[in-house]
Amino acid sequence: MNILVRELKANLRSLLIWGAIVILFTVLGLSKFSAYAGNPEMLAVLDAMPPAMLAALNMQAFNLTTVTGFFGIMFTYFALLLSIAAAMWGSDIISKEERDKTVEFSLTLPVTRSRLVTAKALAALVNCVGLLLITWGVSLAGAAKYQPDREFYRFLGLCMLALFIMQLIFLAIGIFLGCAMKRYRRASSVAVSLLLGTYFLSVLSSLDQDLDWLKYVTPFKYFDPGMLLRESRLDLTFVGLSLAIILMSMVGAYLTYNRRDLYI
Repeated sequence: MNILVRELKANLRSLLIWGAIVILFTVLGLSKFSAYAGNPEMLAVLDAMPPAMLAALNMQAFNLTTVTGFFGIMFTYFALLLSIAAAMWGSDIISKEERDKTVEFSLTLPVTRSRLVTAKALAALVNCVGLLLITWGVSLAGAAKYQPDREFYRFLGLCMLALFIMQLIFLAIGIFLGCAMKRYRRASSVAVSLLLGTYFLSVLSSLDQDLDWLKYVTPFKYFDPGMLLRESRLDLTFVGLSLAIILMSMVGAYLTYNRRDLYI
């Protein structure tokens, strides 16, 4: 419990910074949306954009003049922000003990390595939940002035659930990299690079139907906001695949950290 509290205090500043980024991003996005809200003539601007760009940004599935359509387009950007934060928290919360030369102190505590990983993972999970709640809250507050209907609230709730699962995926991958990599200083950069690589794969799969199989490789394709709006449900196949990635990453994290030589 002491480790959990210590990590929560140590990462509070990071949570506040990421929260401020999400709030600023949402406010700026809503300021742009105000020009489109209830104004069908603005859709002509989208018609002038290349179809490939519209497909890459998932803008064909939504009506940008409605608040529901606006948040459907914003989903991908929220996914990037929240997933990057989760990956960095997951990788850094483990590797920082070696980076900051505090691992010797941690190992002198009457706890096993597994309990150490568990406490740190829980602290990172609390940060992810906190950032998700900030995202949800600022989204609700920003959308309120446009008098959204019940469909919007249902859609936003599904989007937040999908974002949480994506956070868990990249948090688990980050924790695994932080536990497994001998070059602990590179854990965060590798985690973020892997995340961005999967994002670009999702863009490629949107541009070419022959690359549709990539949707099984990149978590950014597991939860299509267009489908969330149309069918009001998550795809259970991708939920199962997400849980498998999370489970394998966490099991790998515990196994590798218990066996690895740590740099003191």
